[in-house]
Amino acid sequence: MTLPLLPPVAPDVDLTALHNFAALHGQFRVSLTPRCNLGCWFCHNEGDVPPPVTHADRTARPRARVLSADDYLNVLRAVIASGLRRVYFTGGEPLVSPLARSVLSRLPDPGPTGSYTLITNGTLVRRHQAWLATTPLDKVKVSLHYFSDESLYKIAKSTAGIDVILDGIEAARETFERVELNTLLQRENQHEVLTILEYALQRRLPVQFIELVDTDFNAAHRSSAISASGIIDHLRTLTRDERTEIAGVGQGRRVFRIDGIEIDVIQRDLGRHHVGQCGTCPVRRQCIEGLWALRLDHAGGVQPCLLREDLRLDVRPLLADPDALTAAVARHLEAFTEGTL
Repeated sequence: MTLPLLPPVAPDVDLTALHNFAALHGQFRVSLTPRCNLGCWFCHNEGDVPPPVTHADRTARPRARVLSADDYLNVLRAVIASGLRRVYFTGGEPLVSPLARSVLSRLPDPGPTGSYTLITNGTLVRRHQAWLATTPLDKVKVSLHYFSDESLYKIAKSTAGIDVILDGIEAARETFERVELNTLLQRENQHEVLTILEYALQRRLPVQFIELVDTDFNAAHRSSAISASGIIDHLRTLTRDERTEIAGVGQGRRVFRIDGIEIDVIQRDLGRHHVGQCGTCPVRRQCIEGLWALRLDHAGGVQPCLLREDLRLDVRPLLADPDALTAAVARHLEAFTEGTL
C-alpha cells in the first residue's frame, strides 16, 4: 500500500538548499538497522559501528534503535514533500531489521520523479520475496563483492556460501523489473572481477564497480584498495560507448554501455562535490566522496557527511511536527552547504 503525500510544506520554510541538492541528484539514505548477517571488512555502516567491529569486539556496539516504523514513514513523508525524492534503504542489511516489512510495505507516494531503492547483500531476498513483491520499491541493488565461497569468507567472514547470494539475485530478478549489482574493487576479489562482469552481462544486469573510499573503519586494510584502471581497460575492449559524468553530487564516474547494459565505474580521480563546510574540514584529505547523501539513521540522526559525526542532527524531538522537521533538515543542509554549521 502506498500512502499519500503530506500537504505542501509551510510557505515560510526556505527549501532552497534541499531543492538544489535534489536537483543535483542527491540521495536520502535511510538506515533501517546497523546490524548485518555479513561482516565485510570495508563496511562503514552509514557512520555507525560496522558489523565486523562488533563481531570482533562485543563491547563496541552501534547506537540503539529509537525510531519506530511510523517514525520512519513520517520522516519520509516530510522529506519527500520537501522535494528530496530519491530514497535508498540501507543498513547494515535492511532485511535483518524487524521493521523492514512494516516500513517498505507502507511507503508514501514519491511522485513521478521519485524512486525507492533497496540496497541488500542478497542473502535474505528469497526468504522475504513474497512480501517484497507487494512493496512499491522501484529497484533492488545487490552488493556482489565476491564470486566464490572462498572470497565470500575472506571478505565478509561468512560461511553462508555464494549460492545463497546468487539465488537472492535471481529472486530479485523474478520480483522486480530493475535489479542492479555493485562491486567494490579490492585485492581480495581482483581475480573475480571479470567473472562478475560476465555474470552481469549474461543476465543483463547493470553493475557498478567502485574504488575503495577510505574511512576510519577500514584504515587497517587500505593496502587492499586497487585501481579501477584494469576494469576500465577491459571495458574499452568491449565497447566504444563511453562517457564521463562529473556533474551533480558525489564522485565522478565513467559510464560504459555494452549491448544496452550500463556498466559504470566510480573513480576517485574524476572529482567530487565539496561545499562550504568542506573548506575548513579537518578530515578533508580523507574525503573522496564529498556531499552526495543525507543519511537518516535508526537512532533518529540526520547527517550530511559520513566522516563527521559531530555534524549529525538529532531529529527525534521533531518527529511529530513535519513542518518543524523539514525546516530543521533544510536549515542544517543549508548551513552545511554554506560552511556555517
